Amino acid sequence: MPARLLRRTALLAFAATMALSTAAKASDFSEPWKNADRALVVDAYEYNSIDWAHLATDKRIVGFINKASDGMPPPYFCLGNDTEVKLCKALWKRHAVTRELFQTRRVVAKALGLKWGAYHLARPGNPVEQANNFLDFADPAPDDLMVLDLEGNDPSQWMSLDDAEEFVRQVHRRIGRFPVLYTNGKTAQYIADNRYKYRLLSRLPLWYARYKPDIDVHFPMGNWQGYALWQFSAQANCGRFRCPYRVAGTPNDIDVNVAPTDAATLRQQWPFGGLIDVPSDYLASVPVPLSREAALAGKATLIYADVATPPTFEEMVAVLGSRWSKFRDGFRMPVVKTVPRRPGFGIVQYVAWKRTEQRSPEQLDAAFAGADPVSTASTEIDRGQQ
Repeated sequence: MPARLLRRTALLAFAATMALSTAAKASDFSEPWKNADRALVVDAYEYNSIDWAHLATDKRIVGFINKASDGMPPPYFCLGNDTEVKLCKALWKRHAVTRELFQTRRVVAKALGLKWGAYHLARPGNPVEQANNFLDFADPAPDDLMVLDLEGNDPSQWMSLDDAEEFVRQVHRRIGRFPVLYTNGKTAQYIADNRYKYRLLSRLPLWYARYKPDIDVHFPMGNWQGYALWQFSAQANCGRFRCPYRVAGTPNDIDVNVAPTDAATLRQQWPFGGLIDVPSDYLASVPVPLSREAALAGKATLIYADVATPPTFEEMVAVLGSRWSKFRDGFRMPVVKTVPRRPGFGIVQYVAWKRTEQRSPEQLDAAFAGADPVSTASTEIDRGQQ
């Protein structure tokens, strides 16, 4: 009996472990691509070869996101020495070929029923010009997804976060929609920690890049409650012999992304384009005190009371400025108009001055000359006639 009981206990423990493992794999933060109902998206750049006929056989692939522009647009005129002119012309040729490939892939992808998207690789440089370069290159249709690709938080290599805010603002100015933010965990966490400074970046739908089976510990839950896409497979973790997921008709270094929804839901959400609602910051929330009895009993659930988002410095200056204006106005004397000085300025001239809206010396003189002493009841004139 003891041996039988021991075997039964071991089997129960094994079953519980398997159940927990299955539940973990079913989580959207732990290998969600293993769930057959999770939609997948491929993203590529110009040097990835695509066999569209084979790719279309994978019914889990819902969308295709292609690289569009890269940093600043090429110079319009080629100037300088022979080497500089050759380099300039080479950049223009690459730009033209890349855009032609981009347009061709968009036609093919949409013909196969795939959702289409484009991303801009953010580089140092004028963010407004980069946004214009992106929109002119991609020429997005209303149902095309747009992406700002921030590869890191080093302003010497990539667009600074301040410039990225302006990039997003310019995209919205031109087409009335916001892009999705693509970035890695470290940069996403920095943006989340500084959400009151980066008010646009922290509210963009997040395309999260991490090539590990689990992201729950690393994901910036204090700002985003979930991801729009998770880039889980790339050259970094996909090789000839091992890969988290292989897409037919694509090379091993192709980027594959998973959505936390099924295909139908992702098609409805595509192309996003709005800002997400940011929940109250965990650090800006106050736990509701527990009674001593509840605390000693154990297993008490803490309830957090939300605290209003702290005002920005500009908002505080504006409020204090308006209040100071009201306070200062309470001590001001009423404005008294200065009476023009004229020889023989009597009640007639005063009444004429009050009645006229003209203020130039010539117009005042004319008004004074035409004043009627009777209508003004001037006692000064009456005494002169006696």
